[in-house]
Order: sequence, then structure tokens, then C-alpha cells
Amino acid sequence: MTDLHSLPPSVPPVLFLGAGPGAADHLTLGALRALEAAEVVIHDRLVGDEVMALIPPHVQRIDVGKEGFGPSVSQKEINQILVREALSGQRIVRLKGGDPGIFGRLDEEITALEAHRLAYRILPGLTAASVAAAAIGQPLTRRGQNKSLRILTGHDMAGFAEQDWRGLARQGEVAAIYMGKKSARFIQGRLLMYGARPETPLTLVENVSRADQRIHPGTLSDLPGLASCCDGPAVILFGIAPRDAAITIARIHEAKA
Repeated sequence: MTDLHSLPPSVPPVLFLGAGPGAADHLTLGALRALEAAEVVIHDRLVGDEVMALIPPHVQRIDVGKEGFGPSVSQKEINQILVREALSGQRIVRLKGGDPGIFGRLDEEITALEAHRLAYRILPGLTAASVAAAAIGQPLTRRGQNKSLRILTGHDMAGFAEQDWRGLARQGEVAAIYMGKKSARFIQGRLLMYGARPETPLTLVENVSRADQRIHPGTLSDLPGLASCCDGPAVILFGIAPRDAAITIARIHEAKA
């Protein structure tokens, strides 16, 4: 552990910054100001090109991208890079896609900084679930319909993630499921096992907010097929159908062809 008295006298706090799901329109004003003032930006793979373009050319960029079931910089390496750069005394921005506090491994990186007595701040960003719901013209909560919203992950470090399937299978439940493409058949099987109706509506929003965003509406019975149509990262909005009834699965498939 670094001795607090051995640190340079003016080590600024590391700023954990939410970049939103991709489009620059979803970046906060505070995030823009922080990027403009940064000296080093340590960024994820899923930060949108529009947001990356806002980083001044003179700012050092360090890519620590992770990819589910693909090549990645290990979390241990990311922690080491973060501590090393923070100790340099420069203004460090740790730029994460979406909101850093939602499936962004924020706690692990904060713990690494705390082990060296390094200060930090958190500036949240718009999470993909909120932007995906807006893209299909729907709220995530509706008075008199769903009394809660679950935010789940499709897989964790141990593999496919177990959830409260019985609770989620109840009629009227709503959930945003992140990283659920690879586990789509597992999710479908668990929900059907615990009594969810096959006709329960859901929507996959692929590449949320980006120029190549695509909307895949359907039902629980369609989930594995819809997931197989997605090339990019997707959020599963369980229990929510697009407001625009003109959006159909057939149209989506035709657009892909």
C-alpha cells in the first residue's frame, strides 16, 4: 500500500465518468467538461466513437477494453494501470460506457485506488436501459402496472447468472437484462420453468443510441432467435414492447438482409 505521506502533494482525484451508451447526445455537460480538462483518459471498448471524438487530441488515451467471451484486458491489469496513472499526478478520467455503477466493475477499481489511498469521484452517465426504453417510446415504470424495475446481468464471473426467476416470471414484471445475448436460451428456459408466459412481450435494443441501432421486438418464445440476430451489444427489455406497433420482426430481418 502506498503511504499517504509519500504521494505528490497535489494528486487530483481519479474521475470515474459515465459515457452513456454511445451517442454524444447522451453525454452530460459535466462529462464533456471533464473530458476537455483531462490529461489521461483510460477508456473501455464500448465508449461510443462520438464520445471519443470529443476528447482533445493532446490527451493521452489508454484502451483497456473488455469483450464478453472475447479478448480483454484483465481487471487486474486495469487496476494496475489506473493506480499507475493516478500516481503520476495528472488529471485522470476513467471513462466507462453507460453508467460506471451498473455492471461496470466500479467497486473493484475503487478498491484498487483505496488500497493506495488515492482519491476518486464518480460522475454517473445514462445507462443503456433508460436510453433503450426511450428508443422504443416506453417508460421503464408505469403507475398501476409495474411496481419495480429489475436490472440484471445475463452472465457473471461464474458463467450464466442465476436470478430470482420465480419473481421475474410473475405477470407484469419488468427487467432490463444486460449481457444477455449469449445466455438468451438459458434465460428463456429458466423463466418458462418458473411459469412465465411464452407470449410475454420483450424487446432487444441492439447498439443502443448509435447510428446502427436496431430494435428487435418479440415475445419470450422468440428470445433465442432474436438474440441470434444481434451482432452488437444488446439490452433485453423484458416485459416491454415498442409503442410503435409498426415495428415488426419481419421489418428488422428485411433491413438486415
